[in-house]
Amino acid sequence: MTPTPQQTLGRFFAGLTEHAFVAQLGVADPPLIDYVASLLIRFLRNDVVYHLRDLTGRPLEEVASMLLEGQERIGEARRDLHQHVGDFTLFWTGLYPESLREMQSTKRKDYFLDYCEQGKRAYYIASTIPGIDQQPQNEILRRLSREFEMCVYGLGEVRREWERRDDHFSGILPINN
Repeated sequence: MTPTPQQTLGRFFAGLTEHAFVAQLGVADPPLIDYVASLLIRFLRNDVVYHLRDLTGRPLEEVASMLLEGQERIGEARRDLHQHVGDFTLFWTGLYPESLREMQSTKRKDYFLDYCEQGKRAYYIASTIPGIDQQPQNEILRRLSREFEMCVYGLGEVRREWERRDDHFSGILPINN
């Protein structure tokens, strides 16, 4: 059976993430590496990156707005929101740090926010909110909080490697829009 484009891309990102974290950074933490690789797959879709909504249904595109919304949520919804803030900040600071200039411009609510600090804090908060069968997930979230900067660096290595491969093997990944 031929793998789907999503499966092919999943294997590609899993391999790049494992290579960056294990071979380049010396981090042998399969659950953490799997989490980061799955983040890349999930965030391929823009509707996942911006899935949080305010009460009127508009997407929350700024971390400051997400954090304000988090104050209104309880239980699993609050946990999910903080986990998403951690994922969002890790994704942008690790893969696309050049985008932060616009995302944190003087015209934006995020101007005064430090995405690394907010990501670490969000993962930590998410790890402290109890949920059904969440213990293994809580441990990963705590590690993401503690090792946030290392994960940012690792994602930067993932990007450099995929750009290097793209230069040498353009067109090897079937991506359908």
